[in-house]
Amino acid sequence: MTQADNQNKQEPVAEVSLYEKRKKIYAKRVRGFFDNWRIILVLLTQVIFYGTPWLVWNDRQAILFHLVERKFYLFGLVFWPQDVIYLAVLLIISAYALFLVTAVAGRLFCGYACPQTVYTQLFMWIENWVEGDRNARMKLDKAPLDARKLRIKGTKFLLWGILSLWTGFTLVGYFTPMDELINNVVTNSLGPWETLWIFLYGGFTFLFAGFMREQVCKYMCPYARFQSVMFDPDTLIITYDPARGEPRGIRKKGADISKLGDCVDCGQCVVVCPTGIDIRNGLQYECIGCAACVDVCDQVMDKVGLPRGLVRYSTENAMAKQESSADILSHMVRPRVLVYTAILILITIIAGYFLVNRIPLKMDIIRDRSTLAREADDGSIENVFMLQIMNTTELPQRYKLAVDGLDGLKISGEDTVDAKAAGLTSFNVVVAAPPESGKRGSNPIHFTITAEGNADITLREKASFLLP
Repeated sequence: MTQADNQNKQEPVAEVSLYEKRKKIYAKRVRGFFDNWRIILVLLTQVIFYGTPWLVWNDRQAILFHLVERKFYLFGLVFWPQDVIYLAVLLIISAYALFLVTAVAGRLFCGYACPQTVYTQLFMWIENWVEGDRNARMKLDKAPLDARKLRIKGTKFLLWGILSLWTGFTLVGYFTPMDELINNVVTNSLGPWETLWIFLYGGFTFLFAGFMREQVCKYMCPYARFQSVMFDPDTLIITYDPARGEPRGIRKKGADISKLGDCVDCGQCVVVCPTGIDIRNGLQYECIGCAACVDVCDQVMDKVGLPRGLVRYSTENAMAKQESSADILSHMVRPRVLVYTAILILITIIAGYFLVNRIPLKMDIIRDRSTLAREADDGSIENVFMLQIMNTTELPQRYKLAVDGLDGLKISGEDTVDAKAAGLTSFNVVVAAPPESGKRGSNPIHFTITAEGNADITLREKASFLLP
C-alpha cells in the first residue's frame, strides 16, 4: 500500500453521545414499613390538595387566592396585594424547613411528599391495576399492537387523563371560586386563562408522572444537584452496608458460603428502585430516598434467615464506624441543625406575632392634584385628599376620622365613613387649617382612623398639608 493510500484511508470515527439513552424503568411494587408510610403521605397530601377548595368558611371558600378581586382568603384572614411580605416570609420558612429536613434526613421530602413523587406513585398505582405487575407490563410492552393491547393501554391513558384534568381543575379552583368554576364548566363559559391552566397543568401532570418520571428527578429538578451542599457525614441517607454485604454472591445448596457476605446478589433493590439505580454503588444524586430498596432487602433477609438492615437508613459516619442507632440519633443534634432550627423558630415566632397583631385595616392617602390648596370663605386654607380604606375584616365597619399636625387643623364635613366587608372604599376628605398655623409649603400632618366600637383597630398614616 502506497503512502497516498495510507493518507486516503479514513480512521473509524467513534460516536460520543452527550446524553444517556433512556431505558424504561419497570419498577416492581413492594410492600413494607416504609411503603406504608408513603401510602399514608400520598393519600394525606392529596386529600388536602383535592379537598381544601371545597371547604367553606364564612359562606365563602375557605382558601382562595382570588386574582380577579385581588384578595387572598385564608380561613378567617383576608390578605391584599400589600400583604405580600407574608408570602415572602412563608417562602423563607418553607426554605429553612427544607434545609433542616435535608440536613437531618436527606431527601426525605423527595421520597414521600414531593409532588413529582406523589403523582408518579398515583399513576403507577393505576398502571399496576390496569396492566398488572412488573412482568406483565414488560410482556405487554413487547407484545404486538392488537385489540387487547389497545384496550389496556387506552384504559390506562384514559384514567391518567381524568386524574390529570381533575388535578388541573383543582389547581384553578384555588384561584377561581369553585362554585363559579363548576358553573363555567357546565355552561361552557370557561375563560381563556382558566382553560389554559387546567389543560397546561393537567398536561404536565400527565407528561411528568406518566412518561418522564425519574427523568424529572434526574435532569430537571435542581434539588438533586445542590443537595450535596446541605449534606454532611451525619445526614441520614439510604445506605448499603458493604462491610456486611461484600463479597456478594448467590447461595447455592452445598456451596461454601463462609467467605460470602450477606448480600445474595438478588438484584431486587434495583428492580424496585423508581429511578433505576443500584444502591450498592453508594450514595447517588438520583436516589430520592423512598426506601423501597430497604423494604425489599429486609424481606429478602427474612427469607434467607439473615438479620435485617443490610440496606437501611444510616449516615456515612455510622457506616464507617459501625455506630448504633443511638449513636446516630445523638449526632443529629449538631451545629448546622441547631442553626437551621433556631432561625426557623425565630422567623416563625416573629411572623406569628405580627400576623396575630396585624391591624385588619389599610389606608392609602392620595392628594387631589387638580387643587393643591385653596382658600375657603372663612379665610382658612383647604387641601383635598382622596382616602382609600381597605377593610380586611369580613364584617362591615364604620370608621372615625381624625387629623392632627397643625394648630386648628380639622376635617371639613363628615368625619365618619362606612366601609363594606373585605372591600375597598374610596372617598374625598377636605382638611382645613388657618393660614398662620404652619410654614409656607409642605407641612407634615397625620390621619388617624379608628373603628367605632373597637379601639384596637386604629391606623395612623402620614400626609402633607400645603400652605400657600
